[in-house]
Amino acid sequence: MRATVTRRIGVFAPQGFLDGNNAPTLLTTEDIKAAESLNVDMLLVSLKKVIFFNHNGLDAFVKILLKLRSKKHITVGFCDYDHKKYEAITRFYRENLNFSLFRSQKIAELFTPKEHETPLNILVYNDDPSQRSTMAIELYDYGHNPIIAQSKAEFLEKRQHPEAYDAIVDDTYLGLFGQKVATRVRGNAIIYTIGNYLDAEITESFNIAYHNNSLNVGFRLFIFDAQKVVSMNIHAMNFFARLASAAAEYNATICFVGLTFEKTPERFKNDLEDTGVLFFNTLEEILGNKELLAELGGGSATTIKESRSLTKSLVSELPDFIDATVGVVGMMTNAKPEKRGVEVKSLAVEEAEGKIAASIGFYGDIDGMIILVFPRAVAKKACELLIGEAAEDEEAVLDAIAEFVNIIGGKAKSILAEKSIRIDITLPRTYGTMESLFGVVADKRGVQVDLAFQHDQFSFFLTR
Repeated sequence: MRATVTRRIGVFAPQGFLDGNNAPTLLTTEDIKAAESLNVDMLLVSLKKVIFFNHNGLDAFVKILLKLRSKKHITVGFCDYDHKKYEAITRFYRENLNFSLFRSQKIAELFTPKEHETPLNILVYNDDPSQRSTMAIELYDYGHNPIIAQSKAEFLEKRQHPEAYDAIVDDTYLGLFGQKVATRVRGNAIIYTIGNYLDAEITESFNIAYHNNSLNVGFRLFIFDAQKVVSMNIHAMNFFARLASAAAEYNATICFVGLTFEKTPERFKNDLEDTGVLFFNTLEEILGNKELLAELGGGSATTIKESRSLTKSLVSELPDFIDATVGVVGMMTNAKPEKRGVEVKSLAVEEAEGKIAASIGFYGDIDGMIILVFPRAVAKKACELLIGEAAEDEEAVLDAIAEFVNIIGGKAKSILAEKSIRIDITLPRTYGTMESLFGVVADKRGVQVDLAFQHDQFSFFLTR
């Protein structure tokens, strides 16, 4: 079943049933080798002629697609499905949807280099605000004019007038940006979800590089949601004790929530408490108490334990990070940027009053941190673009900035992947004041680029 190629998109087209029995035999070794030699931007599996599929059937293709993506650094996923199939796929991979979904090949083509000069008006909707923004940024980057529907009701209303749009993008998912880690963020606290029986395998399943880079970005509160943990053995206990001891060097706090000791020895709790681990019954005990949250490190950050020097390999990729930033903020402000200066120094912010910031770390072939300093006017534009209306609420504005920095990180990851430079990104961290930001970067030197978008000043800082 060789892949057909159209507009730099390779497409496999299996037929009939796609289950755990026949799926592994549909793609031969020769087919895979042929796919590796294709000069394409995407490699997709069309479900147009698939009558039935299950999780095991899709898994056989997903494993092959992800291997090909790792080798060729291209977009991979599925296309040509209806709404029912889309819901099934997203349900199967709810916790690990790390490939892309395009409702049709025509939709997929919109996310490749354009062959036309006239921008297309494209209506965009996804239930996930992050996906809406990511798709809009990508479409804008390819020269199109995306119109984001901010709610299901708005989308259904606008879809009744198809003549107003050249294309409508829904039931589509971009899975190549950022990384899917079993984490989530609330404010400036990272929450890891763990479950079942914890043993020595926790050292393999826990992404320690991701955790360490989150520390470097400035996160200081890490919560393990252990409500589904049945028990742990001495190997897992020792792992968490080492994690807590290392976190103490950053003045960071590690908490466990919902861990019971019916099947876990009570002495494990005492030993972990001796290393600084705190225990709570519910997440709300921490997240619902702003004073406690700040005290534990979820609202502030302290200086990084050591300063790391810039590397030549990192600085050489500065244009790619700038391109990613300019593309996203240009879309956000609908204005072309003007560089006001590039300088290697410690971060300097003029007129710090009224500025807010966000940072995101990256690691892999190169490692470092991007810091973006926004005037509130730009931050509010970001918030308005994301939620569809102006907002004065501080938390909403910070959440919007975090989302845009996340998109910038994903965009940078995609640009670097085209040059065979692999990175992963951390969750974004926000700073409501410049004082809290300088608590993290006080001793760091980096490359600062000051930008102007119309009347709005904006600072980009690349450091380690």
